[in-house]
Amino acid sequence: MALVVYFKTSREYLQEVLNSFREKKPRLTFAVYGIVCTVMLTALVLSYAIFLPHHGSRGTKHVVIVPGMGSRMIGAFLKQEGVIGSKWAFVIYVSLRGDASDLKPGAYEFPDTAAIPAIARDLVAGESRERIITIPEGWSNADIAEYFELQGIAGRDEAMSFMKAPSDDIVSLLEPLGASRKSSGTEGYLFPDTYRIFRDAGLADITGKMVRNFDAKVTQEVRDAIAGQQKSIFEIVIMASLIEKEVSSEEDRALVSGILWKRISLGMPLQVDATIAYIKNQESRIKNQRDGKISLEDTKIDSPYNTYRYRGLPRGPIANPGLSAIRAAVFPRSSPYLYYLSTPDGRTIFSRTLEEHNAAKEKYLR
Repeated sequence: MALVVYFKTSREYLQEVLNSFREKKPRLTFAVYGIVCTVMLTALVLSYAIFLPHHGSRGTKHVVIVPGMGSRMIGAFLKQEGVIGSKWAFVIYVSLRGDASDLKPGAYEFPDTAAIPAIARDLVAGESRERIITIPEGWSNADIAEYFELQGIAGRDEAMSFMKAPSDDIVSLLEPLGASRKSSGTEGYLFPDTYRIFRDAGLADITGKMVRNFDAKVTQEVRDAIAGQQKSIFEIVIMASLIEKEVSSEEDRALVSGILWKRISLGMPLQVDATIAYIKNQESRIKNQRDGKISLEDTKIDSPYNTYRYRGLPRGPIANPGLSAIRAAVFPRSSPYLYYLSTPDGRTIFSRTLEEHNAAKEKYLR
């Protein structure tokens, strides 16, 4: 009898345990599902951060990794510079691959299409065979030649000689763009931009790249507009170089363009101070000295670039203009003005008459 009671009691206990398990099983299942979902979501987010490019900024990013930076510091730096979207995604990736201690210092550039695997691969491989050079808008060939010398690309005199009398392959690029062999060689056609070049690239390679960039930037729309005005690309480049050196505001550039083209049509001298500065800078570079001031005597210099002494456009461009100045030269804005001046703080003052212009000079330049 006792055995029967014990068996019954044990069976009831077992049933209670089973019932309890059945009650808890859904809770356990939900907990497991939650853990699995969390792991899967974390893996998905991590994979997204690692294998897809970060689009926090557009264009190529240039960064310098200095000696002593570990993977965590590099990850934080790349995140700060907008190269990657997650420091920890980078750290985890290089750690799992065993590359954390192999990341090398140096100067790097990463396009906005680069994801963490490509970035890590470059950092492990070390500094690229390529380098970056930047040509600002408004630099003349002489400015570029000095920059090339500082960058160790070529001596200043060698670069100037090449740009004045380029090789036949460069000439073949320039001729369809209206460049004149007799005037200034490549002046005006070395498009201002940031360039990625091989470290051992020569003058022909670099200038060719810059001229081809000019050719690409001057769109068919712009060329059609130039042809419709019965002007040449060369004339536009000359005008654009004057505008580039005279004014910086896009709106003011269109107005100044309208004034200068109007003065040409009226037979008036352009009287652009930047042309006098160009002449003086060419001479002062030969003498290895600079003098930025322009005097009344300077306006009498006998030079085909002197727009005080000779009417019309100067002989050739005085700088390498950017796209904004080129478009201003092609698409001038009409106005009642015939005169303008630039104030020391960068503003442009426009005048209708010579009397107004002289009054503006007294007010802003004295």
